[in-house]
Amino acid sequence: MSMNEDSTSFCCRNVRDPCRSFAQRCSRLVKEQRSKFYILRRCVIMLVCWHECGET
Repeated sequence: MSMNEDSTSFCCRNVRDPCRSFAQRCSRLVKEQRSKFYILRRCVIMLVCWHECGET
C-alpha cells in the first residue's frame, strides 16, 4: 500500500468518526493532567519530608 492510500484512509476514518478522535484527545489530555498532578504531588511530599527532617 502506498503512502497516499494510507493518508487518505486515515483522513476518511477521522471524518467518519469524529467522536472517536474527540474521545482519544480527551483521554490523552486526562492522562497528561493526571501525570502532571502525580509529579506535583510527589514534589510536595518530598519538600514536606525534607522540611520535617531539617527540624529535628
